[in-house]
Amino acid sequence: MNAPIETISIDNAVIRFCGDSGDGMQLTGNQFTDTSAIAGNDISTFPDFPAEIRAPAGTTSGVSGFQVNFSSNAVETPGDQPDALVAMNAAAYKINIEDLKKGGVLIVNSDSFGKIDLRKAGYESNPLEDNIALNEEYEVYEVPMTSLVQEALKDVELKPANKKRCKNFFALGLMYWVYDRPLSHSEDWVKNKFKGKDLLIEANTKALHAGYNYGETCEIFNSRFNIEKTEMEKGLYRQVTGNTALAYGLITGAQKANLDLLYATYPITPASDILHELAAHKNFGVKTVQAEDEIASIGIALGASYAGSLGVTASSGPGICLKTEFMGLALITELPLVIVDVQRGGPSTGLPTKTEQSDLLLALYGRNGEGPVPVIAAKSPVDCFEAAYEASRIALEFMTPVILLSDGYIANSSDLWKIPNAEDIADIPVKFKTELDGQYLPYKRDAEKLSREWVKPGTPDLQHLLTGLEKDEAGNICYDAKNHSDMCKARQAKVDAVAKTYPKTEIYGKGSGKVLVIGWGGTFGNLHTAVTEIQKETDDISYVHLRYINPLPNDLGDIISQFDEIVVPELNLGQLVKVIRDKYVVDAKSINKIEGKPFKVAEMIEQLKSFL
Repeated sequence: MNAPIETISIDNAVIRFCGDSGDGMQLTGNQFTDTSAIAGNDISTFPDFPAEIRAPAGTTSGVSGFQVNFSSNAVETPGDQPDALVAMNAAAYKINIEDLKKGGVLIVNSDSFGKIDLRKAGYESNPLEDNIALNEEYEVYEVPMTSLVQEALKDVELKPANKKRCKNFFALGLMYWVYDRPLSHSEDWVKNKFKGKDLLIEANTKALHAGYNYGETCEIFNSRFNIEKTEMEKGLYRQVTGNTALAYGLITGAQKANLDLLYATYPITPASDILHELAAHKNFGVKTVQAEDEIASIGIALGASYAGSLGVTASSGPGICLKTEFMGLALITELPLVIVDVQRGGPSTGLPTKTEQSDLLLALYGRNGEGPVPVIAAKSPVDCFEAAYEASRIALEFMTPVILLSDGYIANSSDLWKIPNAEDIADIPVKFKTELDGQYLPYKRDAEKLSREWVKPGTPDLQHLLTGLEKDEAGNICYDAKNHSDMCKARQAKVDAVAKTYPKTEIYGKGSGKVLVIGWGGTFGNLHTAVTEIQKETDDISYVHLRYINPLPNDLGDIISQFDEIVVPELNLGQLVKVIRDKYVVDAKSINKIEGKPFKVAEMIEQLKSFL
C-alpha cells in the first residue's frame, strides 16, 4: 500500500490556467478565484485574452490565460511567475512555459499534443518528449484530460463535441484537489448556470468530480497543498473586477448627487463590461445607451448632462480620439461629464486585449485650443470604485468634463472588495438654479470653485444658449480678444482649483531621502510591493502613487524637493515623466515597459535597486 499523500501548508500560490480561447479558461479561473475567496483567502487575478475573437483553434494566437494569486496574507498583485501551470494544449504550453517558476507544477492535457496539435502550435516534434531537462526543472504531470472526460461522461447523452468541452471542469476539479479546495461553490454555480438543462448540469458536475477523483486516486502526485484563511477586517466582501467596481462607483456618484445616471457608449475592448454591468441597474435610475458610434455616444452623454443628469461615456484609446471634439464642447459649455478611458496598447487599434498606459498625454493635451480637463487615474480593481465616485464628484462640483483613466490590466483583473457602508460615503452637493434673481448670467462663477450655475433647459425665465463658440459671462457669442483671454484663463483657474479639494499626498516610506518612486494608474500593486521589499533592506527609497494627474497635487512639488533622485516607472515610453520634468524642473528618470503586460515585481526590484 502506498503511503498517504502529504498535505503541505503554504502561505500562497500562483496558478495559471491556459488553453485555446474556446477551452473556457476565463470561466475556470474565475471559478477557482471565487472558491478561494469563499474559502477565506485574499486574491488577485490577471486574465489574459487573445486579440482575435476566435483565432484558429490550437494556434498560439488563440491562447487564453487566467492567473490567480491566492494567499493567507494580503496580496496586491496576481504574482510574477506561476507556481503551477495548467496547459490545455501545445500552443498554451509554448506561450506560457517560460513563465513557470523553476520547480513548479506543470500539468498538461497530453491528449492535445498530437501531430496536428503540435503542427498548429509550430512544433516539429513533441516538446514533452524532446526536452530532457523538463522533468528536472519542473514537476511534470501528463494527464489525458480529454480521454478521461469522455470516459467519465460515457453514459451522458451528449454529443462527443459537447462532452469534450467539459475538460476545463476536469482541470478545475484536479486543481481543487491539488490545492485542497471545496467543490461546493462550483457545483452550485453549475446548477444555477444551466438551470433546466439537466444534461449539462450532469456533464459538468461529473467532469468536475472526475478531475478531483483523478487527483485522489491516480497516485502520481507527490503532495498537495493547503492555504489557511486570511485574517481580514470584519465586513462584507465580494470579488470585483475593475470594470464592475467602476460601474458601482458611477452609480454611487449619481446616487449621492441625487441624479439619474445616463451612460452612453459604443462597444470596445476592454471597456465593454462597464456597459454590461450598468445595464443591470435600472433600479438605481441608470439609463444605458449603446450608440451607433463613438461620436454619437459622447454627444448623447453630454446631452443628458445638459438636461440635468450625470452623463458618462467610456471607450479605449481609438474611441477617445473620436470623442475629442465633443470633449471640447463639454469643456467650453462647462457641463459635467465623465469620460472613462480604459487604456489598451496602441497606436490606432493596436493591441486590443493587452494593457498599456500610453493615453496619458492624449488625456492631458488631446484637444484643440486651451482645453484644460481634470484627469484622474484608478490604481487597482477595487480602487476603480473610489476613482469613479471621485470623477463624478469633481465633474459635478466644478461643472467640467473629467477624464478617468483605467487600463486593461485592472479593468479585467479582480480583487476582494470590502463593500462600504453607503451612509459613510459623502453626498455630492448639486443645486440647480431655478429662479431668476436679477439678470441671468450663465457664466457667472462661484467665488471658490469658479464653477458656473447649472440650469435645466425649460426652466422659466432662465432660457440660455450653449454653443461651442466663445461667449461672454452673459452667454452671448463673443469674439472679443480680451474676453476670449479672460474665459480661457477662467477655465484654467477652475481646473487648478480642483487641487484644493485633494487629500494630503501619501508617502510610502520616509518624507525625504535618496530615491522617490512616482507611479500612477494600474502599476500600484507591483510598484508598492517592490518598494516594500526593498525597504526591508534600506530606508533610502520612498514611494508616491498619483491618483490626480491634472491638476497635480499642490504638495507634490515640496515632496519631490526632499529627494535626490526621482524615478517614474510607466507602461509606456515615458509620459508622466515628461510632465514631472516640465512642472518641477527635475531630472526625473524613467523606467518603461511597453509589451502589453504589467510590470513584474522582480523586475521592478532589480531596476529600482540600480538607483540606490
